[in-house]
Amino acid sequence: MAEETNQKMMEILRILAEHDDVLGAKIIASELKKKGYNLGERAVRYHMRILDEKGLTERVGYAGRRITEKGLQEINKGLVYDQVNFIFSKFESMIYRTSFNPDTLEGKVVVNTSLISPDSIETLKSIMRNGFCLSPYVRIEENDDKYIIKTICGTTVDGILLKNGIPVIPQFGGIVQFDDHQATAFTDLIAYRKTSMTPLEAFTSKNMTSILDVIREGSGSVPANFRLIPESARDDAIRIFRKLERAGISGLLGVGRGGEDVLGVPVDDGMVGVAIIGGITPLCAIQEAGYDAEIKLAENLIDFRDLSPLVKPEKRLVSSSSTGGIRVRFLLSKAWNLINDVDFNPADGSGKVIANISFLRKDDLDDALEIIGHVLAERPEFSTLPMIRVMDAGKMAGIATVCSLTVDGILIKNGVMSTPRYGGLLETGSREMRFVELTAYSGSSLDPHEIYVSKNMTAVLDAVQGQGRVLASLREVPYLARGHALEVMENLQETGFQILGTGKPGEILYNARVEKYRAGIVNPGGLNPLAAVSEAGIEIEMKAVESLMDLEGFLWADEL
Repeated sequence: MAEETNQKMMEILRILAEHDDVLGAKIIASELKKKGYNLGERAVRYHMRILDEKGLTERVGYAGRRITEKGLQEINKGLVYDQVNFIFSKFESMIYRTSFNPDTLEGKVVVNTSLISPDSIETLKSIMRNGFCLSPYVRIEENDDKYIIKTICGTTVDGILLKNGIPVIPQFGGIVQFDDHQATAFTDLIAYRKTSMTPLEAFTSKNMTSILDVIREGSGSVPANFRLIPESARDDAIRIFRKLERAGISGLLGVGRGGEDVLGVPVDDGMVGVAIIGGITPLCAIQEAGYDAEIKLAENLIDFRDLSPLVKPEKRLVSSSSTGGIRVRFLLSKAWNLINDVDFNPADGSGKVIANISFLRKDDLDDALEIIGHVLAERPEFSTLPMIRVMDAGKMAGIATVCSLTVDGILIKNGVMSTPRYGGLLETGSREMRFVELTAYSGSSLDPHEIYVSKNMTAVLDAVQGQGRVLASLREVPYLARGHALEVMENLQETGFQILGTGKPGEILYNARVEKYRAGIVNPGGLNPLAAVSEAGIEIEMKAVESLMDLEGFLWADEL
């Protein structure tokens, strides 16, 4: 299956497998949109013809398609844990296929293919003139009342380095903080090898970037990529970067020296870090300006001669010479310290738990509590512990929920080493629950659940009624300790803690692979009730893994 369409076709197969009826393109397109894929009916028909040719689906008159036995087998092969590996292999393939030569201006480059509104073009030009683009070279095509725009992806730079004999290792997609119009440090990172979604895709929602603030005021957040090259290749790489700049591909934010931190990212001895602005940056900026933009990353390759400059950048990006000792802090570095201090005692229900603390306007509090109470009462299994605590925060109200990482702390205090592995998005209501997205705690500076909520990927309110998508997490314990862990969790469940599933050693659990000689445990995410509030249109600022709190003062659903 062609790599650029693999994920979309897998989702079509999953939709067909979940329904006994024959489905047409309109229904499939609607279901895809719920899963975060904005694919029109025409595009769905195109993908289904490919599936027909492969024998994975079959047409039933004019009614639509149904999945075949071969298609069902394909779903079993295309599990989400494979998607985690697929994302990185996709980028490796794109790197290998890049053939652009900056001397001749010929060859193929990797492009992001996005859908934008025509009235955003002038804003897009302004952003590019200010230098906030990897390249001003684009291709624009009309598509009904929208424009399809192809912009050069940062993966192109990796491919050019490789074509010049320089080994390159894509490490992270993330957010760089700008102060006084200079890039100062990465604030958030997600590892390429640790997620089922493209890392920079996590930062494409409106509230994750503030590029327009950088242009206007000098400070804000900008998407960027980070890769490693050998120290011995540094001089050659810099020569290539100069050639690329003359060719119209720039966006360089920083090149370190051997073993030197770059914008707060630690680098091993013998390696050099390279930071480059994300190719999606101008598209994120027009989104900030209020224009619709459906951003698709690293979609395909195109000949450079099919692109043309939209503007001539008038400014260059600048990096600070020092990050002031700032280093990116990955989530687990913070979480382990909180996990260590959990002292909740299942015997009497007392002690400290890890809390997520979120904030909303006091005027919205009553409506929010009504939604939260409904979720906790109807589906308590969607919360780590179906209790909340309301706090006064001046003009705002704070709502604390119990974080699922509390379970790791309790298990460890009882002598069972529990390791948080993935934060994920769990699909409910179908034949069986399954993860449809996974992001490793060890490869992210953000809580994965915050990412899914910010991108409107949850469907908790739908899940309360039947089929939907809720936040959940996977942790692992040594297989020898599984029996002991089950005893601890049985005691926890008596106090109200929720456990969605436990696996046997090495067993795939809800579509997630567990390491050999380990057993998996799946818990619901503590942010689910608050995600439901967000789904209802109430603005809420969510923060996961925030602090330790005593459970005294938390309320059950019938006490709200």
